[in-house]
Formats: sequence, structure tokens, C-alpha cells
Amino acid sequence: MSGLLGGRTCSAPEEASNLKYPLGTRLREPLTEARFQQLFGGPEQELELPAEPRLPRLCRLWRGQASTCSGSGAWRLLLARLPPLRWLPLYRWRAWLLGDAVAGVTVGVVHVPQGMAFALLTSVPPVFGLYTSFFPVLIYSLLGTGRHLSTGTFAVLSLMTGSAVERLVPEPVAGNLSGIEREQLDAQRVGVAAAVAFGSGVLMLGMFALQLGVLSTFLSEPVVKALTSGAALHVLVSQLPSLLGLSLPRQIGCFSLFKTLAAVLTALPRSSPAELTISALSLALLVPVKELNVRFRDRLPTPIPGEVVMVLLASVLCFTSSLDTRYNVQVVGLLPGGFPQPLLPNMAELPRILADSLPIALVTFAVSTSLASIYADKYSYTIDPNQELLAHGVSNLVSSLFSCFPNSATLATTSLLVDAGGNTQLAGLFSSIVVLSVLLWLGPFFYYLPKAVLACINISSMRQMFFQMQELPQLWQMSRMDFAVWMVTWVAVVTLNVDLGLAVGVVFSMMTVVCRTQRVQCLALGLAEGTELYRPLRESHKLLQVPGLCILSYPTPLYFGTRGQFRHILEWHLGFGERGKDSPKPDGLSDTVAEPVKVVILDLSGVTFADAAGAKEVAQLASRCQDAGIHLLLAQCNASVLETLTRAGLLDRVTPEQLFVSVQDAAAHALERLVRGSSIRRGSQGLLG
Repeated sequence: MSGLLGGRTCSAPEEASNLKYPLGTRLREPLTEARFQQLFGGPEQELELPAEPRLPRLCRLWRGQASTCSGSGAWRLLLARLPPLRWLPLYRWRAWLLGDAVAGVTVGVVHVPQGMAFALLTSVPPVFGLYTSFFPVLIYSLLGTGRHLSTGTFAVLSLMTGSAVERLVPEPVAGNLSGIEREQLDAQRVGVAAAVAFGSGVLMLGMFALQLGVLSTFLSEPVVKALTSGAALHVLVSQLPSLLGLSLPRQIGCFSLFKTLAAVLTALPRSSPAELTISALSLALLVPVKELNVRFRDRLPTPIPGEVVMVLLASVLCFTSSLDTRYNVQVVGLLPGGFPQPLLPNMAELPRILADSLPIALVTFAVSTSLASIYADKYSYTIDPNQELLAHGVSNLVSSLFSCFPNSATLATTSLLVDAGGNTQLAGLFSSIVVLSVLLWLGPFFYYLPKAVLACINISSMRQMFFQMQELPQLWQMSRMDFAVWMVTWVAVVTLNVDLGLAVGVVFSMMTVVCRTQRVQCLALGLAEGTELYRPLRESHKLLQVPGLCILSYPTPLYFGTRGQFRHILEWHLGFGERGKDSPKPDGLSDTVAEPVKVVILDLSGVTFADAAGAKEVAQLASRCQDAGIHLLLAQCNASVLETLTRAGLLDRVTPEQLFVSVQDAAAHALERLVRGSSIRRGSQGLLG
């Protein structure tokens, strides 16, 4: 209670004696901003020095940055940019090496069929999926900070890239291309896919240079999960022609999912019985194996490689039965050995693919960072979002030189790596060795692999994304607003496409934040009986309210979008406007007002920032209070907000003695002012007991 009254003797002792002082009559003086600066010192002297020329200051800043790059500073920079220099000296070889080797080989074996499957989703030949499963994995092992993260081909990115490829290099309407024409078409599509990877890598490196790792916070968890779930439905529908053995042009643009469904239903009588049988048998094997791996992950030493078993069985069956020649079953064909020559993507394509590279870069960063954060929290280590930008940017940029399409962290292989016992990024090295062996020596064994099996692998890999919808009931109970963000994003992705759906989801998510600031409740505070705490009046009836004193807490940023609401609330509380029947009463106001307001305390502790419009609104409020004879006190205003208010001319209307570091000190000053002004008479003893 000592913060309620000031330590100075009241000018009206006969009135002050009527008040109850629970802690005695010797009370401290209210602590204003000016008093605080006097007791504890003002701001640092550097802030008071005259402004220096901008050029010398920048030169000293650059000189300081350059000095950090010498000696120990250069070593720290190298440690930050090459994470293996930090974790490799601490590597526990006996405890971790076997787990990393087993996990890396397991993931590498899965990378082979999935890489070829996602290459078809990208509308490029299957071998380029193997390239994308090799180079990015190797580069991320050197630059990434996610110890349990597995990178490579990702269905969502493959779908987004495939849409760009089909739009820029469409399939000829005539069809029935010759071998040379097919090679030329594939080469053009590979060039576009590599250009998209190059563009997304450049964008992520630009974000790293600007230290924009914080942008990952704008892609909230509901947006990312709804995006991946909606994209999984697109993947399922896009693979239906391959499952049924139908040669249909790929639909792109808005409502492509429904267009594909309509085309499949129309062409259903022309489906191939042989490929339909292969698809049914493949799904009958893959889906139960996936379920067994999930249910018995703790009992199995390593997950069952269902994709590898399916690839081997289907290849043997197609070879022995000559399904490709007898029933016209589409097979993968010859996979060229070795690696393509490094080739810079066609720079003329970059302006056309920039609109596609931006959402791909954002999705890559959002999915990879969120997935790395999940396992970093689980295993008690930290990741660097800006270093993740560098790792994925370099990964996409360098791999695009080898005709790779965009890549990122993958949900399925990351979970597989953790379940198989992976501990560090060294598992990526073993995974790359497996893919390398396929590229150099084992490629011919996949000649007779039916493409329908790759479509089944695409569909079965979407299992986790489909099951994310099971979280919706829990999300509804936790936050209706997040549930709305999830549903709006999912509907936009399904009905429009992945790119526009992502944009709609991000915009809607940001709009919900704006709407929440618009619906904030300004609270009228009262003193909790027997304490020095001020609580909202609506919370309890055991709160004390001094006649003529109004304490308001405004817990939201004060900017152009909330200035009108701020003005309306303050006018209502202070009686500046008409309180008619049609005027809505703000929340938190007492139903009865004993007398007109003489002193108002505005608690600004919840105002995290204020723009020019909001600062001018506070300055105008101070001017109106001065004209109306109301004493305005500001409490708990942070330094940045106070600086903005000062630049808006607030100190021309209020004195530093009207700025307080706490509501308690402001209330003490206000009560003393009311006592001196004879605002509290006899009978006020019961207010402060």
C-alpha cells in the first residue's frame, strides 16, 4: 500500500487524517520519470553527443566488422558457417557411428525410389530425381544445423515445380513424339526445373544476407500443415492417370484438381488393366508396410523398406513377363550412369520463373526450419534459422548447376532417419553413398521398373500429410482462430493451387492478427483490497475505486489501425462524447460513475509500439484533457514508445512529472492531488481500508 500515497505531507492534514494508512504514515514519494532519472542516472552519454557525419560512422562500423574477421573473429565466423567444425570434434564415434551408418543407408535406399517418383511429379525424367537426392543431401551435411534433418526431393516442392514446368514447357497437343522430340522436350523441362531451383537458391541467399531468418515466424504452423495437407491431395489426384495407365495432359492453374478428376473420369474406360493391377498390388503392399512401421517403430530395429521390396518385385515381374512390350506398360527405361556436366541454367528463364521461385523458397525454408526445430527441441539442441537459409540456398543453387530441381527437408525421410537411429548430419554422407552407387553402377537394374509403381510410392509417401487432418478437433478446442486459418488455407490450396493457396493462407493469417488488435478490450482498473495491485474492475467486486480517478489500461499496439478505437474508448471513459443509448459501452467500465473524472492514469505497459498516427492521437488526448481540466498521467511507457510520443509533441502538453514508471506511483500522485484539491471528503475512509 506504500505506493498509493506520496511521502510528502498533505497540505490538508485534517482531510489526510481521515484516510487509513495500513503501513503507517511514512510513505515514499511517487517515482516519476524525472525522479527516476535523478536517482538512477540519465541515458548514456553517447546519446547526448552531437550527431556525427554519417560517412565516418559507417567507415568505423565497417572497420569494426573487418577487425572481427582477423584472428579469433575469422575462426568464429568459420565455426558459424561450417557447423561440422563444431560438432565433429565432439562426435562420439563408438556410440553414434553405427546409428548414423544404419540410418543413412536406410534413408538412402528409400531416396532411390522416392527420388525417381518425385521426378515424375516434377515432369522430368526419373534420373534427375536421383541427382536431387545426392547433391543437396551432401551439401546440407556440410552447412546445415539440423542434426536429424533429412533433405532431398519433397512432394510439395515437386508439385509446385511441376506446375511451373508444365506451364512454361507444355506437352504438344499432337502427342506421339519421336525419340528425338521427346529428348528435346525433356531437356527444356529439365532446364526450367533447374532454373526454378537456381532462382529459389538465390532468393534464400538474399534472405540470408539480409538476416531474414525471422520470416519463418510469418508462416505459422496451421498455414504450413494446411499447405502440406492440401498439396497431398493434389499429389494424389495428379497420380491417378499413372495409376490407371492413362496418357492425359497435366492440368495446371486454378481448379486444376477438379479438372484432372473430370478428365480421369471421362477417360476411365480407356484405362490399362495391366497397370491398374500393378497399382492395386503395389498399394496393397505399401500401405500395410507403412502402417506396420508406424505401429511397431519401437520394436523394429530398422523400418521395413517397403518401397525397395516393391521396386525389386515389380522390376522382376515386368522383366520376366515382358509387360512393357505385351501390355504396353510404361517403364522407367535406361538411367544414364554418372553425373551430368555442370551447366549454368538459362538466365533468360529467370524472369519467367521468379514468381514460382519465391513461394518455393518460402515453403522450403518454412518446412525445413519448422521440421528442424521440432527435433532440435526434442533432442535439446538449437538451430540457426539464418544458417538454415544459407544451407538450403547453397544447396538449391549448387545442385541446380547439375540439373537438379528444388529440394528441401522431407517429412517421411526425416522421421525414418530418426527411427533408424540417426544422430548427426553424418548420416547424410552414408545416404549420399547409397545414391551414388545407384548412379554409377546399379542404374540399369531399374530399366523395367513400371512408372505405376512410382506413382504408388508418391501416394503412400503422403500418409503423414493426410493424417494431419486428425489434429483439427484438438485445434478447434485450443484456438478457433487457428482453426479458421487452417481451413481457409486448405480450401484455398485445394480449390486454387499451391502457390495461390500459400499466399491466401499467409494473408489471412496476418489479417487475423490485425483483427485481434482491433477487438482488444481497454480495461478500467481498481485497487485490489489489502494489496498494491490494480485489477480490472469487472473481475471482482472487492476492488476500490476512488471518485474522480480513472485508471485505464490499453493493452495493444497503438497504430493507424487502432487510433480510432483508442479515441472512442478514451472519449467514453472521460466523458468527452455523448453517452447516449446508441453509444456502445466499452468493456471494463463501471456501470456507475460517482463524479466527473479529475485525474486519468493511462497504463501504456501493453503498448509495444506506436506509429506517427497513434502518437499524434495521444498528443491530442493530452491537449483535450488539458482544456477539460483533467490531469493526465502516463505510466509504464517503454522507451521506444516514449520517444515516438516525444517526437509527436507530447512533452509540449505534459511535463516529465506526469510520466511514471508504475501505475502504483501514478496512483499515489493522483490521490495526493485529489486530496489537495479537496476531492475526497469525509466518508472516504472506507475506500482505502
